[in-house]
Amino acid sequence: MNQPALKKYPVGIQTFSKIREGDYLYIDKTEYVYRMTHTNSVYMFLSRPRRFGKSLLTSTLHAYFEGRKELFEGLAIEKLETEWTQYPVLHFDMSLGKHMDKDALTRYLHNSLQNNEIRLGIAAREAQDTNIRLTNLIMDAYAKYGRQVVVLIDEYDAPVLDVVHEDRDLPALRNVMRNFYSPLKACDPYLRYVFLTGITKFSQLSIFSELNNIQNISMTKEYAAICGITEDEMRTQMDADLEVFADKLDTTKENLLDKLKSYYDGYHFTWPSPDIYNPYSLMNAFSEGELNSYWFGSGTPTYLIEMLRKYQVTPQQIGGRKVRQENFDVPIERMTNVTPLLYQSGYLTIKDYAAFAQLYTLDIPNREVRLGLMSNLMQNYVPDTEPVGTLLGLMAEQLHNDNMDEALHLLQTFLSTVPYTDNTDYEGHYQQVLYIIFSLMGYYVDVEVHTATGRVDVVMRTAHTLYIIEVKLNKSAAEAMQQIDLKHYDERFALCGLPVVKVGVNFDGEKHTLRDWVIR
Repeated sequence: MNQPALKKYPVGIQTFSKIREGDYLYIDKTEYVYRMTHTNSVYMFLSRPRRFGKSLLTSTLHAYFEGRKELFEGLAIEKLETEWTQYPVLHFDMSLGKHMDKDALTRYLHNSLQNNEIRLGIAAREAQDTNIRLTNLIMDAYAKYGRQVVVLIDEYDAPVLDVVHEDRDLPALRNVMRNFYSPLKACDPYLRYVFLTGITKFSQLSIFSELNNIQNISMTKEYAAICGITEDEMRTQMDADLEVFADKLDTTKENLLDKLKSYYDGYHFTWPSPDIYNPYSLMNAFSEGELNSYWFGSGTPTYLIEMLRKYQVTPQQIGGRKVRQENFDVPIERMTNVTPLLYQSGYLTIKDYAAFAQLYTLDIPNREVRLGLMSNLMQNYVPDTEPVGTLLGLMAEQLHNDNMDEALHLLQTFLSTVPYTDNTDYEGHYQQVLYIIFSLMGYYVDVEVHTATGRVDVVMRTAHTLYIIEVKLNKSAAEAMQQIDLKHYDERFALCGLPVVKVGVNFDGEKHTLRDWVIR
């Protein structure tokens, strides 16, 4: 059949003008741009995870405030805006200011200021301090153009985010950034609009402590879908793309949508909210014609893994958290556990809200993030992770055929041939190994599942079978099975609709692998 001509996918392109002039696919967010810029708020802040469209939104605001009406033809804002007033725009991208000491960061800020001065045709005044230079630039732009100035700061927290877990570098870098941002309050009469994006709210960067009138739209329902792609947007603005993608995979459009939802959907930044797809992963998937780990594979921040270790978070403790808003929507440098970091970085998202208790349920958004997290955490349990992919494929094949015995044989052989880590002399270590292995195969898995008489170590469900697994260390598989029987763990799952199989496993603490098991 003849396929319709499709637009190019803007993979890695974050400049609005380049997307529009290059005839790339653009998911229309301009109604939000109009809404944001026609309120009483001069200062706005939006928090979203990395690669979630914040930079493109900032670039869209830049084009809008420069009055580039031609770029918005055919978009929602074309029917809303009538004036298209041109303002002088200062645009700062802080994402390139990472991994620097304070002197290098100061030079980077001066360079950013210089770039804006050149673009606006303003001669730089002598100033060694970045805050004085920014103040001069705002006032000179106001004087030259006769209009208030727009300031756009993308990824405002990037220079300090990667050192948030360090006591040595964080204070110095934080002081550099605090100094740079300090003029925004004093220059209020000269500012038409200030928009900042980032991942977290650093309370000591002066912005949130001094700009007490800043509007944080990160959890505002009317802006729930301002970044990312909703299913409605995909079905309406990418319908032809879905048809072509489905043909590539030799499947139906609805089946493809189910797969895309499983892999890349499931984000919510308030409640209630439409399901939000990760835009970076979605565009890459359509461009490549494959379902792969694009967002997670583009780089897991070092600070995430460091913080998980710092707070001693086990794999099964990451998801399923019930918390109040003040426990996760807080500045990262004030956090007392890892929940704010996991949420703000996009590794957890809102899945439900209980209004009476005011409790949000935070969980892993989708398959891509779950598999990526488990793969990274696997290093803590199996240092040499290269053979894991082969193991997972072989075990998944056996479990697909309901052959748990052969799957455990494969695991036994694998664990006996890889180096072991420290602190393996407790049952919980092996419980966590099973949790990660089953999670990486894409199965539902839970640990410490409560029953009327106790707690099941591991519950794992395939498409055909539900497994109850009791773990022992340096004891016997028979003893593990006896515990399952004595406590009638299987009765808890009698109505699950699947055959229930009991598995008792015993690990050898000296050899660091399975010693024996019983399946019934």
